[in-house]
Order: sequence, then structure tokens, then C-alpha cells
Amino acid sequence: ITAPETRVVLFALSALALIGTLLLARYLVGSKFGRVLTAIRDSESRVMFIGYNPLWYKLFVWTLSAMLCAVAGALYVPQVGIINPSEMSVGNSIEIAIWVAVGGRGTLIGPVIGAFLVNLAKSWFTVSFPEYWLFFLGTLFIVATLYLP
Repeated sequence: ITAPETRVVLFALSALALIGTLLLARYLVGSKFGRVLTAIRDSESRVMFIGYNPLWYKLFVWTLSAMLCAVAGALYVPQVGIINPSEMSVGNSIEIAIWVAVGGRGTLIGPVIGAFLVNLAKSWFTVSFPEYWLFFLGTLFIVATLYLP
């Protein structure tokens, strides 16, 4: 797993999984299914009134989300070597929320761009000014929440 060739393959597989997921999400959002999901988000009772059963749509999306998380985990663990409960810490969850806030919640590619930018800043800060990273992250969250759409 530590061989450079293996790491390149894992990186390529991760990139392909990301692209595949973005294409799938774009397809779903643009389809009738995506319009029903948007309607469920806006007014679930109205969707029920016109004859759809939101339970099945929610169940499908939840199951699809679980499947994508499983694929992401299967690609992540070999790259980091070991996984432990600290990977699911509050700090990591907040950082992921900041990726979305920086990139923009209204687009599919926005959170990917946000993740790239925040991790670029994290790489620089943790090398140059490690004690200021969390302050920067908090400031970034406040700025993104107040000023970015």
C-alpha cells in the first residue's frame, strides 16, 4: 500500500469515483426524480397530496448515500493506512461543512472546489503556522457563512 505505484492507482481510482459521482448526481438532479426530490425538500405534504410517496424517494437517496460513503471509505482507508474513531471527530465534520460553505451549496462542483481550496490552505498553514490553523478555519467559516452565497 505504501508503494508509489499503489498510491497513484488509489489516487486515480479516487478521482474516477469523484467524477462518476458528480456525473451521477448531475443526472439525478436534472431528471424527474431530482425534481421530485426538490419538491420534497420544499413541501413534503404537497408532494404527498399530488400522489407521490416521499418515503421511497428518501429511502433511495439515503441508500445511495450509504453506498457512496462505503466506496469513499474503501478508497480512503488504504491511503491513510489505519482508521480510528478520531476520523469522525467534530473538528473533521466542521471542516467538511466549511468545504461546502466555501465552495457553495447550490452547485455540485462547488464543494469539490471548496475542499481543494481549504485543504490547500490547511497544507500551507499546518507547515508554516500550525498554531493558527484552527483560528483561520473559524474565520473562514464565519466569512463563508456571512458573505458567500
